Amino acid sequence: MNNEIRVIEPSSLWNNFTDLNSVPRPSKREEKVVDFLIQFAKKLNLNCFKDSIGNLIINKPSTDDMKNCKTIVLQSHVDMVHEKNNDVEFDFENSGIIMHIDGDWVKAKGTTLGADNGLGVASIMSILQSTDISHPEIEALFTIDEETGMTGALNLDGNALNGEILLNLDTEEDDEICIGCAGGIDINISKTYMTDDIDPHSTFVKILVNGLTGGHSGAEIHKGLGNSNKILNSLIKDLDSKFDVRISEIKGGNLRNAIPRESYSIVQIKKDDYSKINQEITNFYDLKKTKYKDLDPNFNISLSDAIGEYKPLNKDDHQKLIECLEACPNGVFLMSKTIDNLVETSNNLASIVVSGGTIIIKCLTRSSVENSKNELSNLISNIFKNNDFQVELSGGYPGWEPNMNSDILSVAVNCYKKLNNQQPKVNVIHAGLECGIIGSHYPNMEMISFGPTILGAHSPDEKACISSTKKFWNFLIEILKNIPKKN
Repeated sequence: MNNEIRVIEPSSLWNNFTDLNSVPRPSKREEKVVDFLIQFAKKLNLNCFKDSIGNLIINKPSTDDMKNCKTIVLQSHVDMVHEKNNDVEFDFENSGIIMHIDGDWVKAKGTTLGADNGLGVASIMSILQSTDISHPEIEALFTIDEETGMTGALNLDGNALNGEILLNLDTEEDDEICIGCAGGIDINISKTYMTDDIDPHSTFVKILVNGLTGGHSGAEIHKGLGNSNKILNSLIKDLDSKFDVRISEIKGGNLRNAIPRESYSIVQIKKDDYSKINQEITNFYDLKKTKYKDLDPNFNISLSDAIGEYKPLNKDDHQKLIECLEACPNGVFLMSKTIDNLVETSNNLASIVVSGGTIIIKCLTRSSVENSKNELSNLISNIFKNNDFQVELSGGYPGWEPNMNSDILSVAVNCYKKLNNQQPKVNVIHAGLECGIIGSHYPNMEMISFGPTILGAHSPDEKACISSTKKFWNFLIEILKNIPKKN
């Protein structure tokens, strides 16, 4: 099935993307894909090396007509988000992505596609193997672990690069040139809990919230998409106010940078309350489905008997968990005061696991303003600390401050206008890009980010636009031909 992807134009790019998608590349376990790229470089007789953290740099000399131009860094990350629909059997660790064409889109079969940031990687590969594209000297930087901590960029060796201009190929709207982004910080929350004996008049049920759209917890946080963890907790809080219920287990969400699509809880209820609780859940669902009918049309809540051995949380831990999750901010926290329609600060209540005597909750807080990031992360920390939870902040990374006057931005805008007869959007985005971090290592390096249109990144609905990818490819080639000369 993937062979149909290989004939799409530009064929070099789509062939490289298909080859790349045959290699498993989860975050923090990128050894296979890095080795794949090393072998790729060796076949082309190009010099390459890994820095101390594991990022890969491949060097290519300039074409003869651009020897006097500035050296550029072409940069993309090699890891991808591994998400799948629950009814799909797929082994991300050992299997390549299964793709198909649907009109003007390339999609995967029930999993993430890996276009984020695989199309960027494949584009760089195509430039490296090209023999007829004019370009200056290139340092191709392939970073690791962008999706779960940006540790590749954070630990990039400060002497690994000589380039004066960086082109990051990780933006997901083809009419945008990005010049700034949000920073972020991980919030890790934990608590041990006690259990009570099982009420002999009770039974255990499974409440499942699923069918939500999910999506990117930065770029799509403003859309009001349903967060399954918040919805599930809201439902349990509602039931707790009317019935004798007690949480036994929760599993919700997965990755910090993905809005959670599915969550479930095992709950102890009175046997005599089963039909009333079922009706209460129906009433709750009817109210919520109206709210989410446009953005999350497949949203569903179900009640079923729980199979297995369970014990309920004691009442104090049960209540503290519900109240903390209710109070925890989720979604947009602040809008920018200086840039129209830009989310300044947000939080994603990404993952909840209650099992085996331990509660583990994970959030990702983002902001383009460092003080606001600290304010929100401290607010969330205090909500949980005040209720006997342990809180650890980790993986903090800086935002990317815009430079409206950079030479490479001027080049990119002129190239876009020449090719498309219209002005591009010059944007700052709420998602996290590696540019700000790389810029902290190389403060004099000029940077822009751009890419083809990709929808649904970080979810099984991820899809890449075919016509947009061709447009992006032409744009990239045009920029390469117009890199400024050395000073």
